[in-house]
Amino acid sequence: MEEYHTWQSFGNSHRFSFCQYPFVISIAAKKIIIQRDSEQQMISIARQSLVDKVSRRQRPDMNMLFLNMKVRRTHLVSDSLDELTRKRADLKKKLKVTFVGEAGLDMGGLTKEWFLLLIRQIFHPDYGMFTYHKDSHCHWFSSFKCDNYSEFRLVGILMGLAVYNSITLDIRFPPCCYKKLLSPPIIPSDQNTPVGICSVTTDDLCQIMPELAHGLSELLSYEGNVEEDFYSTFQVFQEEFGIIKSYNLKPGGDKIPVTNQNRKEYVQLYVDFLLNKSIYKQFAAFYYGFHSVCASNALMLLRPEEVEILVCGSPELDMHALQRSTQYDGYAKTDLTIRYFWDVVLGFPLDLQKKLLHFTTGSDRVPVGGMADLNFKISKNETSTNWLPVAHTCFNQLCLPPYKSKKDLKQKLIIGISNSEGFGLE
Repeated sequence: MEEYHTWQSFGNSHRFSFCQYPFVISIAAKKIIIQRDSEQQMISIARQSLVDKVSRRQRPDMNMLFLNMKVRRTHLVSDSLDELTRKRADLKKKLKVTFVGEAGLDMGGLTKEWFLLLIRQIFHPDYGMFTYHKDSHCHWFSSFKCDNYSEFRLVGILMGLAVYNSITLDIRFPPCCYKKLLSPPIIPSDQNTPVGICSVTTDDLCQIMPELAHGLSELLSYEGNVEEDFYSTFQVFQEEFGIIKSYNLKPGGDKIPVTNQNRKEYVQLYVDFLLNKSIYKQFAAFYYGFHSVCASNALMLLRPEEVEILVCGSPELDMHALQRSTQYDGYAKTDLTIRYFWDVVLGFPLDLQKKLLHFTTGSDRVPVGGMADLNFKISKNETSTNWLPVAHTCFNQLCLPPYKSKKDLKQKLIIGISNSEGFGLE
């Protein structure tokens, strides 16, 4: 942090700082810098709210120190959008979530649940904001024109809040999304400066639409007469709500044939249209949403692939590493129940291992530092062995009754991790 503050204070002067050479800093160290920077911003903004309240001779209230989200599960997207719009000035405070009608207190677990459910709804194909590409297993921005792009801003705010509050999300964006998100890494002072525009190639397109990228590569390497055999012009066609619309890639493009001489320009304009121009308003709203929370010089230290790791964590589950780093309360790792537990979990298929991770931590993704960073704990639950396991997602803690057989433990554990939506208080 001393290095980071030196770099912030002296910028591009001749004073040396490792932050001038971010490629030598590990992603784990960068994560610590971003977390501490976020914490300092949270404290500063909370302190300012307190000072403002006292200066107006009003009684301070603990709630004013947090970004308090109160949402109904049945109206999750609309309630979240309303709350974030009304509380725009509080985005840099510590996030706390309440589900209306539920008794759960948010010590971190409800926040994770809110992120998970909201992301699941927003990215559903019926919602129409994002298109899922089966070939690449990723989402991309829908190019459909609309009157209001506020929901794209909401997704950007969500991603920003996740990074700001150190929560991993199950979002499947292609790598070029994060390249665009850092273009530029700091919001430009001139509002007319385009944002989210970066140089793109067929390699970027291949990460989203591999078949189309392959077709364009074939066009570039075609040895015959492109104009006569392909009969294409500098024009693209897109279906929008059942209607085919045409767009010129350059002025008068519908009258300019694609030839062997200009095919490179055609391919470049086509890729730029798909990944930049056709979704400019959608991505700009997303960009401003993300940076409204994550406006920090620390972002300048990150490469696009590092932003992706911070947002999404790692999908690779190493249950042996989790076993090695697990802490116990009331149990010893040699106890029969614990041996049964790890025999069962290590034998689970991947989907059940992910459910267990989600059940106990609120997310099925692994943070930047690996399984050891979860601080996973198994506690003895001195209750009847007829009970199911209980999880405290705020503390990544699993409360396990002392089941007498491996079969009973496996049955109860599968029931528990497969039916785990909603919160209550013991």
